[in-house]
Amino acid sequence: MADSFTAIVSFCILVTIAALPARGQTGAQTSDPSLGQHRYMQFCAGCHGSDARGGDKAASLATQLSVMTRSDVQLLAIIRNGTDSGMPPFAQLGDDNLRGIIHYLHILEAPANAAEKPLLPVIPAGVLHVTSGDLSPRQLRDNWTSYNGDMTGRRFSSLTQITPANAHRLVAQWVFHPRTVSPLEVTPVVAAGIMFVTSANDAYALDAQTGKLLWHHARAITPGLVDDASMHHNRGVAALGDRVYMETDNAHLLCLDARSGNLLWEVAYAPADNPNYGATSAPLIVKNNVIVGSSGGDDGVRGFIAAFDAASGKENWRFWTIPGPGEKGSESWPGDMVDHGGGAAWMPGTYDPDLNTLYWGTGNPSPDYDGSQRPGDDLYTSCLLALDPDTGRLKWYFQFTPHNLFDYDAAETPVLVDAHFGGRRRKLVVTANRNGFLYLLDRTDGQFLLATQFAGLLNWAKGIDSSGRPISAGLIPDEKGVEVCPADGGATNWYAPSYDPRTRLFYFRSLDACAVSARNRRPLSPATTGTPRVPRVPGSHAASRSTPCPSTRSALPGATRSPASTRAGADSSRPLQA
Repeated sequence: MADSFTAIVSFCILVTIAALPARGQTGAQTSDPSLGQHRYMQFCAGCHGSDARGGDKAASLATQLSVMTRSDVQLLAIIRNGTDSGMPPFAQLGDDNLRGIIHYLHILEAPANAAEKPLLPVIPAGVLHVTSGDLSPRQLRDNWTSYNGDMTGRRFSSLTQITPANAHRLVAQWVFHPRTVSPLEVTPVVAAGIMFVTSANDAYALDAQTGKLLWHHARAITPGLVDDASMHHNRGVAALGDRVYMETDNAHLLCLDARSGNLLWEVAYAPADNPNYGATSAPLIVKNNVIVGSSGGDDGVRGFIAAFDAASGKENWRFWTIPGPGEKGSESWPGDMVDHGGGAAWMPGTYDPDLNTLYWGTGNPSPDYDGSQRPGDDLYTSCLLALDPDTGRLKWYFQFTPHNLFDYDAAETPVLVDAHFGGRRRKLVVTANRNGFLYLLDRTDGQFLLATQFAGLLNWAKGIDSSGRPISAGLIPDEKGVEVCPADGGATNWYAPSYDPRTRLFYFRSLDACAVSARNRRPLSPATTGTPRVPRVPGSHAASRSTPCPSTRSALPGATRSPASTRAGADSSRPLQA
């Protein structure tokens, strides 16, 4: 770290050496905010001030960007290991004590007009307790306890008070403005009248009736991230018991006390040797597992899905979406391509408790438009995976776009539907894919049942064969570029679909657009692998590029009747963007 940080923290740390016991490093990063406050007030406030905004002997910690923009891992490593500029290592203090001080600094970093971070619960004990049953309700009514409302991904509410006849009388009751650095992509989670929302790395609890702020967990955004993570998108929390869980932009999993916002534990869950990992999603809770994925699939990471114990943060299992040497599909990933193959699991999945099966979509391979470095089908990218949620074992998979050359992720929500098909009632999974086709599978074994084209503009495939495999149209991006439809944003994207079991209609947003996709080969490294998101203009120096074509049209919403007939919405000259 810079010399300024050395000067700022050295005295605070030195005076604690004799007083604090050494602790070993733990797997989950525990942090008791009251301990952090106590240690800070005991050993640091004399120099830095009780509010960490500086004093006669030392500069501000709470307002200095050189401190605020560092991640917890960076701060901890610097204090633990020392710096070349003269600050000695302080590993003997113990990580728990150092994390406590760092966490308390985050509390003090909150804007002056933000609510004070409580150390005691502001939501009484017993008011909020989300059970496994609450996560899989028979009907969605008073609560919305997870990203999709329930485990099926249907996002269908049984409330009937709002109708087409009275919808015009709806008026805003309250508005809440979070501290934010990017457009909101969060789905609020609501339980017992408490609404939980996120923005970047911040979490908020609100009174759902009034919008009153109950607590705010403040955390600085992480500098130096790439692609989607650098935009600091966050899609919300998961809830279990009296705790909520969220991912941070740099792929940390946080466990917060839902009654107060206090940090209970923290886990850095992405490999530390590749700086291109990040996270933009919401976790999914299945039983006692908090399940997460990462972003970075366009930037040369190795995708994975991982499960952590909800109580302790201990990692229970990890499934790599890019198979290792000797595993099925590894022939697509020669040499060090296994570490850069993409397949990021950047959106939450769904779960069937009767089958005890987790369904999770994976992203595109990397590099996006250059298939010469990844021969074969490139498992398990652009797939729907069916996993055992207790062990992470793969039960079956279905690959929508083998050897994907067009950035067609399969991260779209896999919606679970029980309906008649082929003369008998079946357990189905339906998903509208970015490649322009809507798919129907048997979710017990992954059997392909149906695919129907919903995209109005589609030229990359001639159709889908009887096994569910696309019939290639022979388009291969080269240095000059080829026109591809749908564009790399997809015929649909991460936007949440919905299924109405009464009408058997499946709703989703769709986009008709084409783009010129071009390949630009260059050496691979953690910083340059894949396809960085750069302005799509001719001559840009990305690993590949995609330039929108001038003629586009969009449909909103697309509505497909289960299982086959398609309805389209109105055309628009302004396309929807991912």
